[in-house]
Amino acid sequence: MTPAPLHLAGERLMLDPAGVVAWPAQRTLVVSDLHLEKGSHFAARGFFVPPYDTRETLAKLALAVRRYAPARLVLLGDSFHDAGGCQRMAPADCAALGRLLAGVAEVVWVLGNHDPVAPVGLPGIATEALTDGPLTFRHEADPRAAGELSGHFHPKATLPTRAGPVSRPCFATDGRRVILPAFGAYTGGLDMRDPALGGLFPRGGRVFLLGADRLFSVPLAPMRRRAESTA
Repeated sequence: MTPAPLHLAGERLMLDPAGVVAWPAQRTLVVSDLHLEKGSHFAARGFFVPPYDTRETLAKLALAVRRYAPARLVLLGDSFHDAGGCQRMAPADCAALGRLLAGVAEVVWVLGNHDPVAPVGLPGIATEALTDGPLTFRHEADPRAAGELSGHFHPKATLPTRAGPVSRPCFATDGRRVILPAFGAYTGGLDMRDPALGGLFPRGGRVFLLGADRLFSVPLAPMRRRAESTA
């Protein structure tokens, strides 16, 4: 894995192709939108999908935690797909999550729209937002904020290739904020051309598409220019 350095509010961050952000100066690892137990949520409503999303997501997260050995893990909301997700976890998955969190000194659960309450029986603190020095961590971006890391939108972008366009989850940034891709195995994505995302980057910026072991960086056009190009 080859991470890409990014400076935000004077702090050096590392964007990782796994879809996580490391803040080396504070030994912090940031991840967003795990949506654990999304499969069981749908199964309870009669939509049966393979029940392995939580296991796969936790395995990926464990690799990232081993790679960076953080002292603090910040989960940027929608860590569970619904408020009852924690209670539905299979015993083996619950044990795996417990082992993963036990190796981190500080766990911060930023609350999201899917999980507006703290998970029961798991270590860590729950908060609407976390501010540390010049950086703020929250679930959904505040258009007025600077030095902000958030998730919620599950951003994705499309890169033209010789074999045709390739759409991938991505990081999005304009030097004031970073929006992280969704980390969960069963998470879709919202195209960066959507007004809900474009409105947060009116002057454009840059996106970093996730690859197998590296990121692919392309410029993000200002919102007005993108609107004209699609008219």
